[in-house]
Amino acid sequence: MIETNGYAIHEAGTDFKSFNFERRDVGPHDILIEILYAGICHSDIHQARAEWEPIIPSVFPMVPGHEIVGRVSRVGANVTKFKDGDLAGIGCFVDSCRDCPACEGGIEQYCIKGSAQTYNSTEMDRVTPTYGGYSKNYVVDEKYALKVQEGQDLKGVAPLLCAGITTYSPLRRWKVGPGQKVAVAGLGGLGHMGVKIAAAMGAEVTVLSTSPTKEKDARALGATSFLNVRDEEAVKAARGRFDLLLDTISAVHDYGAYLNMVTLNGVMVVVGMPTESVPFHAASLIGGNKVLAGSLIGGIPETQEMLDFCAEHNITSDVEVIDPSRIAEAYDRTVKADVRYRFVIDMKNA
Repeated sequence: MIETNGYAIHEAGTDFKSFNFERRDVGPHDILIEILYAGICHSDIHQARAEWEPIIPSVFPMVPGHEIVGRVSRVGANVTKFKDGDLAGIGCFVDSCRDCPACEGGIEQYCIKGSAQTYNSTEMDRVTPTYGGYSKNYVVDEKYALKVQEGQDLKGVAPLLCAGITTYSPLRRWKVGPGQKVAVAGLGGLGHMGVKIAAAMGAEVTVLSTSPTKEKDARALGATSFLNVRDEEAVKAARGRFDLLLDTISAVHDYGAYLNMVTLNGVMVVVGMPTESVPFHAASLIGGNKVLAGSLIGGIPETQEMLDFCAEHNITSDVEVIDPSRIAEAYDRTVKADVRYRFVIDMKNA
């Protein structure tokens, strides 16, 4: 076993503390990644604070973090994808059953038997706990690690492993491209990536937000338009405007109001996950032959595709870098939307 250290929360509502634990030894198909940066995702906060229970139980002690970038320091005897010194990334899951239709189709996030999450989960043995990226290193099968290209801003690459793929996947699935009108609801960690990626795909992008002060940022990120959803006349004028609406909002809100802005045969894709149920009237769908869809990150092949796309288009996340002593502060500020647009923990010297 490999002795290591991270930052864990031992009970909902308590502070993060230094935590010593063990990683498994590097097996024939494994790589050991020395973690450089770990992004803070809003789902880290939900799980550390037990806000998704009972749907997703929180297991303590918990070392969060599933937006991980680091360097390979050891490779197993049968590893072919990586060598010592390579950059590598880890996203939201680190294993799956490998033989169900989802796994065989490269959409391992939908593994029928349930994938092994990077943290707050277990290995596929359903016994060994997984601890995440707020730590010094990670041992992972090379099949579930991602290649990261040299020369990029690595602190901005880390959030791509969740925020990037979460927004890329539905845009790719629904074939967003030139001539299409895309709305991104919410301009936070997810939303700002959705704007960048949709714009790079050639779409005309509008940001929907309750904060007029974000208009300048929205345009700087690549949006051509901004709509204040508290302006009733502007919302009314936008009825039926958008081919695709990407909903990144994690707070409870009216799905129907946003569906009204989707065009005939258009789609609204939900990637933000409120902590409570969100009711809406079926007429919002039926009236325009519309689709209300959901999307969960992406499989390993698509995540690699996203990383390569972002490298080609020089897309990274806008981040504020912190040291581990500021995790609690970062959580509070994230909830208050007081970050532009993602906190990333510098783990190099932690």
